Amino acid sequence: MLKINEFTYEIEKEDIKDNFIQRVSNSNKGNFGYVGIMGGSIEYSGAVKLANLSASAMRAGCGVVRLIIPKGIAKAVAPYLLEQTIFPMIDKDEQMVFSGKQIDEALTKLKALAIGMGWGQSKEYEKILEYILNNYSLPVVIDADGLNTLAKMDMHILQDTKCKVILTPHLKEFERLSKIKIEDIKKDEITIAKDFAKQYKVILLLKGPTTIVTNGEKVYLVKRGCPGMATAGSGDVLSGILVGLLGYNEPDILTVAAGAYLNGVAGEIAQEKFTDISMIASDTVKYLPEVIKKIREE
Repeated sequence: MLKINEFTYEIEKEDIKDNFIQRVSNSNKGNFGYVGIMGGSIEYSGAVKLANLSASAMRAGCGVVRLIIPKGIAKAVAPYLLEQTIFPMIDKDEQMVFSGKQIDEALTKLKALAIGMGWGQSKEYEKILEYILNNYSLPVVIDADGLNTLAKMDMHILQDTKCKVILTPHLKEFERLSKIKIEDIKKDEITIAKDFAKQYKVILLLKGPTTIVTNGEKVYLVKRGCPGMATAGSGDVLSGILVGLLGYNEPDILTVAAGAYLNGVAGEIAQEKFTDISMIASDTVKYLPEVIKKIREE
């Protein structure tokens, strides 16, 4: 790691080699974790986006992906899936409604969960998120509308949960969570991110030209990525990578930083191939295997 100061380091390729070790010959899918991705709604146009999200989790190396989506969109999403499985949730107007029993069924055997991508807005989501944070102890990646839902709740739930919570906001989402204006965040992003993570006992991944990953004690900077990644669905791909890695890695700050690094370098390769104008989010997914090979070669 390149040391910036006493608690801040820039992540380099050799730092994350142990997240991608060679697998033994008698491995099975259970060794690498069942992970869940809970999201989707009728407003969320991306059956394809949901497929990209789950595909990125598979390419990141987990054993099984369970896509937990509203029942009303299951038929639209299914044709885009190959290796992934679907768990349809009770819904109303193609938006999930709270059912503790169904959540328990959906989360059975899961090693990690990503939640909120493409949810839209609903009071039901607060009940769902509250139930998971109050009743489970697994790693939970909260992104997109999951973050917007969380911002409307009592944030103290994060201090009491047994879950290992990973939040992945961009600056506007972080403004909603922290109640600090973007212009003020920009004055000292690292300190504000670090203080927030410490206060709420989370791992915070703050997206930007330099990605900031902090657990409130250490700060890891990931300076990988490119302008071509500024396209719809790129955040979904990152969430998929993170939950995929959490299927078989420790839910710590280095694993989260490894996900950001893997995502950023794959995006750089995709941009070189397709240009900053023409690349799309699924192009990043294509190059995840190439980046893993590069990391291992060191």
